[in-house]
Amino acid sequence: MPAELIALALFLLGAILAIWATERLLEGLVLLARLTALSTFAIGAALSGFEAENIAIGVIAAFRGSAPIALGTVFGGAIFLICVALGLGAVLYPVRVHLPPGFLIVLALTPLLPGLEIFGSSTNRLVGVILLLAFAVAMAYLIAASRTHSLLENEEIREALSEKAEWPEAVGKTIFGLVAIGIGGELVASGAQRVVATLGIPVLLMGMVVTPAVIELEEIVRQAIPSREGHPEISAGNLVGTLLYFLLFNLGLIALAAPVVIPAEIRTLDWPFLVGATWLATLFLARGKVGRVEGALLLMVYVVYAILHL
Repeated sequence: MPAELIALALFLLGAILAIWATERLLEGLVLLARLTALSTFAIGAALSGFEAENIAIGVIAAFRGSAPIALGTVFGGAIFLICVALGLGAVLYPVRVHLPPGFLIVLALTPLLPGLEIFGSSTNRLVGVILLLAFAVAMAYLIAASRTHSLLENEEIREALSEKAEWPEAVGKTIFGLVAIGIGGELVASGAQRVVATLGIPVLLMGMVVTPAVIELEEIVRQAIPSREGHPEISAGNLVGTLLYFLLFNLGLIALAAPVVIPAEIRTLDWPFLVGATWLATLFLARGKVGRVEGALLLMVYVVYAILHL
């Protein structure tokens, strides 16, 4: 088998395994939370945006010294979430929702904080701690502020909540999910590096555009389906929660795991696009609607972003 096909196969196999294993891990975590008497509301709020495959790939890539792949799970993943998941979801099923002002402020401020991490030559562990603390504060606020709203739920969590909670199943799914996600993350990181080496794809294009798009395709479904079912508030809540995980929790863990070099393009291209796209989405949500026109505009922003990386 040619080296190119092997590289692509490893990359795609790892992505599929990591995404599938994340569902098993989420089921296990929800069952564990129920067995330890956490409220269903707290479970949904804390785990809604949790994407273990994104975390695993980012941390493993950081340990391997692959900065574009590691940082791509943060910046590229967040830009894909805002522009493609929200944008395409809104084109298919417009989002009409009025978020509390505090949620909009959190959404607007979140992309600014990673700027603290990218203006040195490499990520900084102290700033990583600050990002994790900011994540804890922001998530606590969302949990407290949305007690009267179903803003931070998703279908996976609702399905897991409907299952009977038993310790062996909860522990088994959690451990199995963690192990499988680790294997999948290693395959993605290794496969991506091989794709860059064998196919000559620019490393930042692979890290910031291709890899996040592959591992975050399911976010399109998470954004579109709740709106189709008449629950756009869940789509909006998932967007805010997931963005917090990507930009504060994931980046904080990467910085703590292993300092990675910051490519100059992160400062001049990826971060400015992230801030601009997030503020544009915040403006739309503040008006109470992300319709087909707004969704198409977000998709156009992503096309420009991808072209600039080419």
